[in-house]
Amino acid sequence: MTDAGRVSYTPRPYRRTAVPSSPTLHGIQRFTAGYTPALNAQVRAAGGFARWFDRQLADGYDDAWAAQTEQWWSSITASYEVTAQRDRDGVEGFWRADANYQCWSMVRRFGSQRQVRETMADFWEHHFHVPAVGDVGPFRSDYGRTIRGLALGRFDELLRTAVLHPAMQHYLGNVNSSKSAPNENLARELMELHTVGRGPYSEDEVKAVARLLTGYRMNNWVVTYDPTKHWTGAVTALGFTHPNTDPDGRAAVLALIDHLARHPLTAQRVATKLAQRFVSDTPPSGLVERLAEVYLASDTAIAPVLRALIASPEFARSAGQKVRTPAEDVVASLRALGVRLAAPAGASDAAANAILGRSTDIGLAPFAWPRPDGRPDEAAAWSSASRFLASLETHYSFSGGWWPKKGIVYRTPRSWLPASRIRFDLFVDHLSRTMLGRPSTAKLLRVACEASGCKPAEIITAQHRIVKWDMPRLITTFLDSPTHLTR
Repeated sequence: MTDAGRVSYTPRPYRRTAVPSSPTLHGIQRFTAGYTPALNAQVRAAGGFARWFDRQLADGYDDAWAAQTEQWWSSITASYEVTAQRDRDGVEGFWRADANYQCWSMVRRFGSQRQVRETMADFWEHHFHVPAVGDVGPFRSDYGRTIRGLALGRFDELLRTAVLHPAMQHYLGNVNSSKSAPNENLARELMELHTVGRGPYSEDEVKAVARLLTGYRMNNWVVTYDPTKHWTGAVTALGFTHPNTDPDGRAAVLALIDHLARHPLTAQRVATKLAQRFVSDTPPSGLVERLAEVYLASDTAIAPVLRALIASPEFARSAGQKVRTPAEDVVASLRALGVRLAAPAGASDAAANAILGRSTDIGLAPFAWPRPDGRPDEAAAWSSASRFLASLETHYSFSGGWWPKKGIVYRTPRSWLPASRIRFDLFVDHLSRTMLGRPSTAKLLRVACEASGCKPAEIITAQHRIVKWDMPRLITTFLDSPTHLTR
């Protein structure tokens, strides 16, 4: 220490933080929850993005984070019976159990080593959308966990499981459908949203599928099948025909679902949604056609379609064309800041719980979209002035470590310094490389200078005012950038 009480140090040269190539960073941005230096090192250790991606598809990385964090909320793995009893007893309502799942979905994406699985779980949960707002009783967490488990497998299995899961059955009213009063909701959404899309069928075909889906019942949150409620008789829809003479119509339902999963129009719809999610708001028709062909040739397997997508020239040309959703913004910001999360320990204002409110403040919590068509996936939905201003406020709060404060450890301002003494322009470059995965630009440096009041050649040390007091004003500049707000 000097007489003035300042920390003494020996200057050392600045070593530039390694960053990925532009194509690798593009792949990371599209198929993970956000760039981190550790993720970059993992990709490099795998031998490049394509090999890392293959290893991700094969679950070649551990799932310890998900296994650990699902214990943070008892409702995540609780049985239907336990969750329902807790609601009846006033211990934990269904809305809170659903909120716990929403929190866990964000926490999973924040820390998981299986980033592609988490990304695809999020994609399929919005394709087979069931709102997590307390409306489906004790079933929502199990529904999400089940889809996550199938997210990299086969679409026919996903479709079968999602449509017949109690969450979907209850949400769309199929458990109240009977041969005397068929409910058309599930039949319509099965075709319009989950498989072939809107239009290529008649109202008579909708009614035929609705009659085929009768027989599923629910009593006190227990799902059963009652053959006396099932309508029997021949069914024809979208090229599918079945005599449907058995009072137990479940085998006929499975046959219909398998038929729809392999329908050429379903291939087109799945390919379009994947291309829209991972390439462009307006997917190139040529790419959609090729992905649909791979889907059918692979008998609905998902991994071959994803491999074809990332290998396409359209994917390579699409960097920066997608806007992060509110939940993605929150998770990516926390990853960029290098924070550590801890179990919420029942505290509603602990970070693992508070991030749900942050997502809502910006525009939408995970799985909170009120309609069965799922969250919009176009930039226009997430590019309003109000969303941008809400993101700025959240970024600044995170950057200063002001809120949330419980169950989270933020980096200290001094820990961002790569050397004891460094020019401000080099410090900006280091922060850009660390947080955004790319070198600084002249525009980013100019904005950082304006935000901080620093000059490019100014020397930054641990005693500089930026490090001691004003680091949030500098850090938030990177989170507020178009680079961070897009993926």
